[in-house]
Amino acid sequence: MIDSHAHIDGPEFADDLADVIARARANGIRAILLPAINADSSATVAAVCRQYPNYAFPMLGLHPEEVKEDSGTQLDAIYATLTSTATAPRPIAIGEVGLDFYWSREFEREQLQAFERQVEWSIQLRLPLMIHCRKAQNEMVRLLRHYASELPGGVFHCFTGNEKEAAELLQFERFALGIGGVFTFKKSPLPALLPQHLPLERLVLETDSPYMAPVPMRGKRNEPSFVAIIAQAVAQAYNVSIEELSRQTDSNIERIFGISLP
Repeated sequence: MIDSHAHIDGPEFADDLADVIARARANGIRAILLPAINADSSATVAAVCRQYPNYAFPMLGLHPEEVKEDSGTQLDAIYATLTSTATAPRPIAIGEVGLDFYWSREFEREQLQAFERQVEWSIQLRLPLMIHCRKAQNEMVRLLRHYASELPGGVFHCFTGNEKEAAELLQFERFALGIGGVFTFKKSPLPALLPQHLPLERLVLETDSPYMAPVPMRGKRNEPSFVAIIAQAVAQAYNVSIEELSRQTDSNIERIFGISLP
């Protein structure tokens, strides 16, 4: 299994990262993809990926909640890192980027501008996107449609929507939906919804560590080893073996992000 989205570079893991990685390996996690959220976290993501080469893979981007009145300096710094020949290890994607109007629309215009700029990087650099979207799907889809034929692909991270929303996102070829701990929540409609509307070829697993731990770990710090819990629930809902689910979702991630694992 691969965890396609984990913030293990954050302070929540500062004291026991080696143990977290050891538990992930012990639970069959073959790789972890790390999204940055701003210019500063580009450095912490890269440091973790250098510490665990060919196991932890970096993504660089500006998260919508980090977008303020003037985010140009941050965007310039991230772009410089993305395009520098000295950047190591090489980023495998642009993320975490997107739109988030859950708390406020105060910086709606700035978010849209930052997102569009990073979508253009994705096309220019042929790097997939790791997209965060909360209470903004209409605006996100409208923007992406302008670039649909050029997009190299990516993941719509943390999908928790309905049938209509899933269908709308699946219209973007080369994209998958990221499924995490919410799938295991008692009131989640996803176990009934997704097997009917989301082919396994368009699904990837994620934890979004340290957030949204799956049942029975809900309320605790999430970590990549918990992908195994999510995978078990997804496999049961799709009526497939966990081995089949793991093969397909790993293949999806390797295809989308252009990585090859032993």
